[in-house]
Amino acid sequence: MSFLEAFLIAIVEGLTEFLPVSSTGHMIIIQKLLGIESSEFIKIFTVNIQFGAILSVVVLYWKRFFRLNPPKETSEKPSKKNFLARKAWQFDFYVKLFIACIPAPVLVILFGDTINSMLENVLIVSVMLVAGGVFMLFVDRWFNHPSEDQTITAGKAFKIGIFQCIAMIPGVSRSMATIVGGMAQKLTREKATEFSFFLAVPTMFAASAYKLLGNLSMITKSENLLLLLFGNVVSFVVALMAIRWFIGIVTKYGFKGFGWYRIGIGAILLILLLSGVELSIV
Repeated sequence: MSFLEAFLIAIVEGLTEFLPVSSTGHMIIIQKLLGIESSEFIKIFTVNIQFGAILSVVVLYWKRFFRLNPPKETSEKPSKKNFLARKAWQFDFYVKLFIACIPAPVLVILFGDTINSMLENVLIVSVMLVAGGVFMLFVDRWFNHPSEDQTITAGKAFKIGIFQCIAMIPGVSRSMATIVGGMAQKLTREKATEFSFFLAVPTMFAASAYKLLGNLSMITKSENLLLLLFGNVVSFVVALMAIRWFIGIVTKYGFKGFGWYRIGIGAILLILLLSGVELSIV
């Protein structure tokens, strides 16, 4: 892999990881456009550069992520000098993230073989891109009915975690699944999107760390290490801009535009498959 190829893949990763458009589908397309042959290092690279995307969330929301200020939805806010109260808010935030993370590993344990069999199926990715796109055309009509109480309870967090499991079907988009899950709990589009970003941190970190620890010998080669560091820096910068842009767009306009985009990308992949073009997941 050249640095140019690493640069382009990292841009695609940074742009699509937090948007409801399926980063997997875009990885298939960029791999084909660049003529990159799938290899073990390519697979490691595309997973590992998620660290950069994760860091963008932590940097962008660091005050809220580490609970340096009281949450907006709290009606009675103790004094900022009350150290124990602030720590309680912080602990509560992490507990809810942990609860939201529970369904995914349980599902992997129960249906791991079935999930793995789908991960490299380009046809499934293409179909789910189109199906998810059609679904997103109606998301605002079906789910955009926020309640006055925007508190994310443990129960709501768990239900959002269940929605996240749907993204184990390649092409669904983890971001789309968790945002819809939040809106289904009557959160606003903005609130659901932000919680989706927060939930991505432990979820993506676990997946990236698992892949990293299992391939240390390949990663520690000097050239590979430089490519990984470079890719993470690029994905961090691009994801930072994508998150800021996405929050503004989805809050103002909703999801219909992303739905049509998904349908277009899925249709392109299906046409290529029907034309006999060989496609594979990086």
